[in-house]
Amino acid sequence: MLICNWMSTRLISVTPDETMAGAAMLLEDHRIGHLPVLDGNKLVGIVSDRDVKTASASQANSLSKGELAYLLDKIKVKEIMTPDPVSVGIYDTVEEASLIMLEKRISALPVLDQEGTPLAVITKSDILRSLVSLSGVTRGGIQFAIDLPDESGSIKKAADLIRKYGGSLVNIMTSYDRVPKGRRRVYIRMKNIDRSRLVELKDELSELGVLNYVLDSRLGKKELLAMGGLDLT
Repeated sequence: MLICNWMSTRLISVTPDETMAGAAMLLEDHRIGHLPVLDGNKLVGIVSDRDVKTASASQANSLSKGELAYLLDKIKVKEIMTPDPVSVGIYDTVEEASLIMLEKRISALPVLDQEGTPLAVITKSDILRSLVSLSGVTRGGIQFAIDLPDESGSIKKAADLIRKYGGSLVNIMTSYDRVPKGRRRVYIRMKNIDRSRLVELKDELSELGVLNYVLDSRLGKKELLAMGGLDLT
């Protein structure tokens, strides 16, 4: 999934010489948490609502309200911003952005075009939106979690088996985390399955691998129909 399809569509930024009060107003007015700091068309920093709150709090105890307001109007963004922030390109993937955020423990990344010009910001909220879309969770249906052999055709066998029972594919996701070597955990979301034959379907799926769970979330309800070898530790 390309970042350009999930990033914010409007760039709201500040200059290094903008006041902290001005930055705070932009953050509040646009209900955002981060502002890229631009010197012309060059990205030189990023400032967050946390940066503003931290700088304000450090002065709040020793100053009157009037003095604090005066000071906030004098402090420049360049004094509180994170300089030379990590960034991503519009044709990088959401997955790559997610990994950077996890590794750097940050919640937003400026997005640059191929010439290095800032275009937007991608945030954790954007990442979550993409995950919700990718997972198909809003479409309901039944999700099967099964550990399958990590070999060619294993996922197709499971998906074809579910289709045999009337299921139409919504989503397939896989992971190698917390599964034995030589296997992968596969999450298959299907709709339109003949519920009267679910027991039979579960038995057949169990012949292909370890069936961890079957979760029915149709009609606004959630029902755990099976719980197998899932390790919850």
